[in-house]
Amino acid sequence: MPLPDNFSPFEHLQQTYKIEFNRRVDRYFRDVEGNGDLTSPRASLKLACRIDDNDNDAMMNMRRSLFFDVIGYSRKNLAVVYGSKFDTAPPVAGHPQLFLYFSQDGAAQPTNEPLLEHEKSCRLMKFSCSSEGTKPAITKVDMTAIANEIKTLFLDNKKGITYTTGNKSASYTDPDNGFAKGNYLLVNAKTDAVNIYSKMCNAIDVPYRGDSHIVLNDPDKASTTTATAGKTTILGTQRNNRRYRPVAVLRFRYAYISLGNLISPVFLIDTTLRNQSLVKWL
Repeated sequence: MPLPDNFSPFEHLQQTYKIEFNRRVDRYFRDVEGNGDLTSPRASLKLACRIDDNDNDAMMNMRRSLFFDVIGYSRKNLAVVYGSKFDTAPPVAGHPQLFLYFSQDGAAQPTNEPLLEHEKSCRLMKFSCSSEGTKPAITKVDMTAIANEIKTLFLDNKKGITYTTGNKSASYTDPDNGFAKGNYLLVNAKTDAVNIYSKMCNAIDVPYRGDSHIVLNDPDKASTTTATAGKTTILGTQRNNRRYRPVAVLRFRYAYISLGNLISPVFLIDTTLRNQSLVKWL
């Protein structure tokens, strides 16, 4: 079908871009009514992100940069973030792997320092990734049940629970139930490790073996801050040395299950709203 004589490629592109862009903004801010307003920080952000018919090119570019770059929507579903970090397949290969992701609140991030983040994982030994496994293949119903358990255990008042990371490494070993040897969590006190590990066991319906199964390694080297880590001069410019296991509060953000590298991870719950998840948290 030929295009009409008065067809404007620019207006068609502009209108299509606006519809598709605003659709993603609305999905990301689905907890905000309408097009946004000034009643709350998230409502204000939505208002600032949505493209309006009266926007010029500069305003459209600023809105796009705010949404994709500053808020970080462009990082959605980047495969390099997910999946197993093992160089070789461990003995538990073939079992689904559950990941819990924690990160520092943006407001608590020190200037010129990276955001602190940590992932903790375990294997779901009761299930196989595929129908060819030795255990029953995990289903969407199984994953939804785990997602609801995580929602109950790792969210409080619609916010992810927190724990304090620090210079101590805490390992919990129970290979038969998915916690391999050598996998550890950085904490500032053993109580935080007990809290996280016991909740993980409850979420996947395996017994928690008790606090005695947690081995705490307390190094002689203390945690450092930006000030105590010092600086190094490179090419005439002073740069901050990397902090050693700094003390900071990390908050639960999302959980997902990896079924190997043939398909994308399945998100169970995501408080960042960047990924479609099985269970809604709002």
